[in-house]
Amino acid sequence: MADVSDDHGPASPAHSNTVGLGPHPQPWPTEPHFDPELLAGGDRRNVVDRYRYWTVEAIVDDLDLRRHGLHVAIENWEHDFNIGTVVRNANAFLASAVHIIGPHRWDRRGAMSTHRYQHLHHHATISAFAAWAAEQSVPIVAIDNIEGSVPIERTSLPRECVLLFGQEGPGLSPEANAAASMTCAITQFGSTRSLNAGVASGIAMYEWARQHVPVA
Repeated sequence: MADVSDDHGPASPAHSNTVGLGPHPQPWPTEPHFDPELLAGGDRRNVVDRYRYWTVEAIVDDLDLRRHGLHVAIENWEHDFNIGTVVRNANAFLASAVHIIGPHRWDRRGAMSTHRYQHLHHHATISAFAAWAAEQSVPIVAIDNIEGSVPIERTSLPRECVLLFGQEGPGLSPEANAAASMTCAITQFGSTRSLNAGVASGIAMYEWARQHVPVA
């Protein structure tokens, strides 16, 4: 079924004001990964051209063939509006899954529909999340600029790991920092004490990818 959303994709090759692509010229392709509704009505989603007119399920299946060993987690005790951005960043860097710790409810608007293509897991508490990580033998790398943290840009990150982010303002909880095997900070040069949580997640994921994902 078509992924109908209100997100905005890139401009069409003609640079018109209409995003995405219109109805597919006939005859339509018949491969099962194509969505008849999108072929007929056009594909205005925020997806790369490779996935135009594909069903959501087919896109997820294809991404699953290439996902990285990176997991991403974020605490959700105060319903942080940055969670959507973290999910969107995780999709951009092809993370294996996103783990939300705390209440299930969060504002999906910031994800720009990328949560449809991303595996999401919920853990009620930090202890439950830590138990999952231990069972999967996935080390937890906290991202927080606290005393004892090491600069992420000068640190070798594990290929298989979960990057754990806190919330805007309070950062990671003491329990989350205690569960981590290491804590990294993003070096800053201005007057502000911390980065926006959504921005920080993108920088940290990029650094992980820089270390572990070959660029053709």
